Amino acid sequence: MLLRRALLVLALLLPVAAHADNDFNRASQAELEQLKGIGPALSQAILDERQKGGFADWRDLMARVSGIGPRLAQRWSQQGWTVAGQPYAALSSR
Repeated sequence: MLLRRALLVLALLLPVAAHADNDFNRASQAELEQLKGIGPALSQAILDERQKGGFADWRDLMARVSGIGPRLAQRWSQQGWTVAGQPYAALSSR
């Protein structure tokens, strides 16, 4: 009974734990390539830029990695991805 309860709790928490690691500052190349729109070249570009320093926010990611724009950022954010723990918020037209 106790084992069953522990397994149930683990099963409920597992998606939350997996979802929490979906940050462009921590994701592996394999995790990045699971996203629609990211192949080997783009994932490597993200990793190369990240080695220079973590991304401060979505604007920083889009400025430093060619090929990532507002539409992709919005799509990925809706799938639970973050940059520095923050979801994408459409940039104002200032």
